[in-house]
Amino acid sequence: MATEIVTTSVERENKSSSAGLIWSTAKEEGDLVHKAGHADDSAAAADDVDGGFSSLEGMLQWAIGHSDPAKLKESAQDVQRLSPSELRQRQLEIKELMEKLKMPSDAQLMQIALDDLSNSSLSLKDRHRALQELLILVEPIDNANGKRDVAHVVKVLPSDMCKLGGLGVIIRELDHPDSDVRKFSAWILGKASQNNPYVQKQVLELGALATLMKLVNSSSADEATKAFYAVSALIRNNVAGQQLFFAEAGDKMLQDILSSPSMDVRLRRKAVFLVGDLAECQLENIDKAEMPFFSNQFFLKSVVDLTASSDLDLQEKALVAIKSLLQLRTTEAMVFKEFCRLDDALERMKKQLEDLMLDEDHREYVADVESLRKEVELSFQAKLGNVRTVPNIEGRMVHSHLKTEWSRSR
Repeated sequence: MATEIVTTSVERENKSSSAGLIWSTAKEEGDLVHKAGHADDSAAAADDVDGGFSSLEGMLQWAIGHSDPAKLKESAQDVQRLSPSELRQRQLEIKELMEKLKMPSDAQLMQIALDDLSNSSLSLKDRHRALQELLILVEPIDNANGKRDVAHVVKVLPSDMCKLGGLGVIIRELDHPDSDVRKFSAWILGKASQNNPYVQKQVLELGALATLMKLVNSSSADEATKAFYAVSALIRNNVAGQQLFFAEAGDKMLQDILSSPSMDVRLRRKAVFLVGDLAECQLENIDKAEMPFFSNQFFLKSVVDLTASSDLDLQEKALVAIKSLLQLRTTEAMVFKEFCRLDDALERMKKQLEDLMLDEDHREYVADVESLRKEVELSFQAKLGNVRTVPNIEGRMVHSHLKTEWSRSR
């Protein structure tokens, strides 16, 4: 992935180890590498002197295989005519040129972008550009196929971004008056925190969670979605983060999103996915007391009601959440039955899926969702103490193998 931004003052394109990252900076040209004109002259000199090789020996070996014998002989004679001091001077020039052409590392690119963001006179356009470059730098990519691997990200962020004070710089941008600046900043924090306990801890200690939760209420759907993504990344598999989330009335925030049909569907999908993830985390930590909101009948009903949505992806995620909620100790079967009307919701959904099965293009996915629906029905009956076998649409029992995502950043 590459991002190219055109600036009005100074423009540069360069490449790093970041999968061909194209970068630019608002800094003065001379502060970073060299003047553009000098770069052109040096590049020409490099072509004339070393052909792009790191040593004279390498250049001569290439020349032997590719040069005309007569021209090669003439060039060799020219070199032989150089005095030892002239030859050493030529070698120093080549070495200096190669140092100037050396590509910046990810950490150096990160420092450049962070320095730009710390510049109070930076234009809004350059601020967007710096944030987009940081977003690329924290993107998990596997080196083998052009994508950065997790180990690389874990190495870069804690040892470089945190050490450079980068997280604090990004968190300050959450208060910027421009919606896109806030959106990109939240997105960066989400990517940096995802599955990274070290960064989660740093961001939580800097007090970013409360600010991000406020941004979830933004009138901009994109900003709200990215802020929620960051909140989810911060508290996933992080008990301390979850406790802070609930202390900030996170359960009410979730319920408001789930029970509001007018909310952007992307935000509702992320919200119900987070509910399922939190319930699953609770099941994995059975020694810890279950959060009170899990047994709140109004909260549970807001999750069950999502099964009536016209969005099949949202329905699937609701089923995943309900399945985990049914396994919690503090949730009551009769609340699901009498207040949430889960049995009616599951029956209604069964009929809807039967109709959707007629569409060949979506039949496989619908069959997976029906399999999950039936698993939820069995869990519900087991919680009621009335276990029975319920055939699926095709008249046989199947086990679901659903594909679920932690986040959708697009």
